[in-house]
Amino acid sequence: MSASSSIAAPVPLGAPRRAWLTDLPVLLVAVVWGASYLAAKGITTTHTVIAVLVLRFAVVLPVLAVAGRARLRALSAAQWRGAGALGLILSGIFLLETYGVVHTSATNAGLIISLTMIFTPLAEVAVTRVRPPRAFLGAAALSVLGVVLLTQGGGFTTPSLGDLLMLLAALARTVHVLAMSRIKAVRSADSLSLTTVQLGSAVAVFAVIAAFPGTGASPWAVALDFGPREWAGLVFLSVFCTLFAFFVQMWAVRRTSPSRVSLLLGTEPLWAAAAGIALAGDRPGVLGLAGAILVLAGTSWGRRAADDEAR
Repeated sequence: MSASSSIAAPVPLGAPRRAWLTDLPVLLVAVVWGASYLAAKGITTTHTVIAVLVLRFAVVLPVLAVAGRARLRALSAAQWRGAGALGLILSGIFLLETYGVVHTSATNAGLIISLTMIFTPLAEVAVTRVRPPRAFLGAAALSVLGVVLLTQGGGFTTPSLGDLLMLLAALARTVHVLAMSRIKAVRSADSLSLTTVQLGSAVAVFAVIAAFPGTGASPWAVALDFGPREWAGLVFLSVFCTLFAFFVQMWAVRRTSPSRVSLLLGTEPLWAAAAGIALAGDRPGVLGLAGAILVLAGTSWGRRAADDEAR
């Protein structure tokens, strides 16, 4: 992560030669997010959700604050407010997703959260009054169909509270992506500083919740109970799935469209399945393999549609 990642103005959308330079880091975010399901399952229980969220963010926050202290001082009041607002949205996403996964099946969770691919372009239509290309919407629909097939192997359960929470999480993801692209103050600011403020706001929310009785084990107690395996999982969630992921997302959304970012991040269920096959011994059926192909085809088609529209 270097200072050169910070650019005052977004790169024009009509620069197809640079498209892959933006797409590859976003795809890598989808990969680590897909692997995060296994990592989180290994260190989180229904009674430690808030504590793990506090630890996940607090591990990287001091490093960020020290490394970027000069840039933090350079932020304007408007940039602090904008980044803080993004942090509040981010905290809501993590709370909804974590509690949602606890109260529903992994199959339902992976399918419902992928609806962000559809919600984002529809939200862009409402906000910008600019209709996305039909090819892009078709690509998003193809990707969602692929996710349906990919997750069919586990079967569906009766709709539950967790399903509703995951639906709300998908909506919150859409709001987060759109907010990053629409808040003018954060568009012109340093990405590292904005990431620091955003994560700081989120961990503050989690810490306040953890202080209330009945919210589960305290972060301190959970940290004392962790062994080397749990700490390795926490570091993976903190450094790769949190710090790296949201820094790349903020960097990418200012160089491309929110819909394109969401489409690429929408491959997350595919990578989750790949992690399950490689690390947990899961074996997808014919429908699962067909779904994986459709997800890849849909995202590839969507990228080309976005490039054509930009040109």
